[in-house]
Amino acid sequence: MSTRPVHYWLMKSEPDEAGIDHLARDGKLGWFGVRNYQARNFMRDQMQVGDVVLFYHSSCPEPGIAGIAEVSSSAYPDPTQFESESKYFDPKSSRENPRWMQVDVKFVKKTRLMGLPEMRAMPELADMQVLQRGNRLSITPVSRAEWEAISKKL
Repeated sequence: MSTRPVHYWLMKSEPDEAGIDHLARDGKLGWFGVRNYQARNFMRDQMQVGDVVLFYHSSCPEPGIAGIAEVSSSAYPDPTQFESESKYFDPKSSRENPRWMQVDVKFVKKTRLMGLPEMRAMPELADMQVLQRGNRLSITPVSRAEWEAISKKL
């Protein structure tokens, strides 16, 4: 049996809705509410149990990496797409043919906040997708070199 190398990801979340403190308290959470096809495809087609996640706080006064998590489930249908009262409801999605997927992530550790200015100042991260102009994806792949540069400073 061949073993696949670990992949690294950056996953953005709003700390008021699902921050690193929620993950630390609960141990794991479902990465629900992703409504971008490319981000969905990363979860559905590429993420695997054991992959490493940089947990990134976004849409807040100090965006940045706030912790480390690990993918703890394969992709499965995001239940919020079926809940008519949810802001993530999708009337075109059905249980027979779900459009939106999620994975579970489990808590590894909370880190100091590594903010955008610090990340931008690191030459090793010059090509990191989250730092590129116009990037709005909530999930992006991270190279091993980027992961190693970040993890040394957390």
